[in-house]
Amino acid sequence: MKSLKNLNNIVFAVLISIVLSSCNGKLPGGDARKFPDDPKLRVKKNLEEGRGFRLSESFKRGGGVFEFASSNELWRASLDTIDFMPLASVNYSGGIIVTDWYASGENSNESIKVSIRFLTNEIRSDALDIKVFNRRCITPSNCVTSEKEGTINFELKKKILETAAIYKSQTKAKNRKEYKGEQKY
Repeated sequence: MKSLKNLNNIVFAVLISIVLSSCNGKLPGGDARKFPDDPKLRVKKNLEEGRGFRLSESFKRGGGVFEFASSNELWRASLDTIDFMPLASVNYSGGIIVTDWYASGENSNESIKVSIRFLTNEIRSDALDIKVFNRRCITPSNCVTSEKEGTINFELKKKILETAAIYKSQTKAKNRKEYKGEQKY
């Protein structure tokens, strides 16, 4: 009986030491230097940025919050930017948009195809991998396809990022709630 108690104590001590050794010394939460000292100011700032929590809103009936492609600003901006081109493949969960070959009315022998890969949902310059392909045809059966480098990739990325930033600011403005003093939670 004593040996079983000792074994339990040893196992307990080992488990406690494993748990304590796995802590890296960092506590959860943000940097206190970046937030106001006054709790009322912190509440106001959080509510204005849409990060507030209200107990009354958590008891409302209805379904959960679902993320749709329309709520991703980068995705929406990409589709809006290339909306004049026919789409060949669109996969939100895979993070890729591929257009079909597109030719303007000026030159029917030359067409382009765009591939947009999403590397992250954040609006930043390295979030997108855009490839533009060019196809020149002498006859319908004699075509040369090559990847187009240069300004068109840069211009597409720039337009998508600018549009996404506008969508993001509109979403923030829509979700922002004015702080009306002291509230009961």
